Amino acid sequence: MSSNINVRGKELDRRSQNNAAARPPFSRIIHAGAAAGLAGAVVIWIYEALIWVGVQHLMPLAGIPRNATGLVFGKAFQESIGIWAYVIGTAIHFVFAIGWGVLFAAIWPYFRRRGYEATFVALFYAIFAWIVMHVAIAIASDNHPNYLDPIVIIGGFMSHFCFTVPLALIVKRMLASGAVESAS
Repeated sequence: MSSNINVRGKELDRRSQNNAAARPPFSRIIHAGAAAGLAGAVVIWIYEALIWVGVQHLMPLAGIPRNATGLVFGKAFQESIGIWAYVIGTAIHFVFAIGWGVLFAAIWPYFRRRGYEATFVALFYAIFAWIVMHVAIAIASDNHPNYLDPIVIIGGFMSHFCFTVPLALIVKRMLASGAVESAS
């Protein structure tokens, strides 16, 4: 009587090795997410400069870095701290962008193993990120646009698509090279 235990054991061994190779080390996730978050933060500011400032004339170009300060702490606080509004707003912008980048890098291996394309996942991630951030802003401050206005929603989704698509492509590339290195 023959047994398939040895064959199944080898198959199980191969599957666990593939799963281990598919999961990048935590340090690589942090590195990829931080790099992607920084790139996404720059791209979204370029979008805001072109669209919000250049096309829609919603704010002056100098208002972009300080915008986060007003959204989080209110207009009065933003005005009262002067030039520090730029420093705090820039810090808020980049810290949150890095956080969203690291979160995407942490969840990306799950979607990669299931065969999803990074840009496809990024579109839904953008919507999720916009909703979470703007619910938090609505709770934290009363100084924000009407987040129920369809124009604000569409503009917000568009800006976040500009953030998450490059973010996803960078994470995909950085974690793919890490998977190749760890497999060899």
